[in-house]
Amino acid sequence: METSKFFPSVEIPNEGCQKTLKNCNELLPTLPQSKAWWFDQLFQYQGFWIPSFGIRGSMLINDHFKPRSTDIIVATFPKCGTTWLRALVFSIINRNSFDFSDHPLRKANPQELVLFFEGYRHKYGSTSFVDGLPSPRLLSTHLPYSLFPTRMTDDTSACRFVYFYRDPKDVFVSKWHFANKLRPKELPPLSLEEAFDLFCKGVSEYGPFWDHGLGYWEASVESPKKVLFLKYEDVKKEPLGCVRKLAGFLGVPFTPEEENNETVAEIVRLCSFESLSNQNVNKSQTSSGERPVGNSDFFRKGEVGDWVNHLSPKMVEKLNQITEQKLQGTGFNFD
Repeated sequence: METSKFFPSVEIPNEGCQKTLKNCNELLPTLPQSKAWWFDQLFQYQGFWIPSFGIRGSMLINDHFKPRSTDIIVATFPKCGTTWLRALVFSIINRNSFDFSDHPLRKANPQELVLFFEGYRHKYGSTSFVDGLPSPRLLSTHLPYSLFPTRMTDDTSACRFVYFYRDPKDVFVSKWHFANKLRPKELPPLSLEEAFDLFCKGVSEYGPFWDHGLGYWEASVESPKKVLFLKYEDVKKEPLGCVRKLAGFLGVPFTPEEENNETVAEIVRLCSFESLSNQNVNKSQTSSGERPVGNSDFFRKGEVGDWVNHLSPKMVEKLNQITEQKLQGTGFNFD
């Protein structure tokens, strides 16, 4: 539910949006509920456990959002590299607008530069603000693919999605750490064991994790020009090749001149965990009521395989079994 100094304030919700919000408020009490990992309850909505602001945002998007052919939706399950992906997409799209030595990513957290779609729409409840953004609009989301309207997901729409998938073991550990940073001080810490049980049952923000990823992967197979499915680990291993692939998908491939002057390598360096986490703006621990975490909280380790330092052999076995069962027969293989 973040806001940003880079985006202006907006007006009071119009009548149509007010009606949607009223419908949402009437719907929420009728949905199955579970306690959330940090604040707010989770509601089971169309097969996923979504916080109330996410459901409100989804309903507003479905009822009122007008997609454009140039829209780019940066999609992730929470703690799958959202900040990194936002930075990569922003820097690729805007590479001719800024000098790398004085780049916006050196002055602002990526969360401020790429709008959190459902969160911002919930806060302000108006569609005209997003409608008024210049093209190409870069929008970030944690919503499952199935919750977007068909006017955004069918083949007649040129709206594009980029999705990051990550090893569920690393996702769980990162999400558990993040949850304990966000939990109100009056609540006890969320134990690793309790969080693990919830995660395995699919009960976590925007979960189940596996269903979330499969929705985007299946869409990428059916419509490869609309949805690009990237594995976090692949981008870590081959960042130059993945950034070139991402630029091509976004319709802005690198020119021979850009290849010669190492623009690709500059983007990789600028958006690396080491670079982003060491920018002064991202060392801030200041939080607010609108965003109860500081910029530094979005950077923990950024490593592949950190789960070995937290999970017992039994936990690893169980997560691997669930992953195998969930992916069986789908054609998707994490390895």
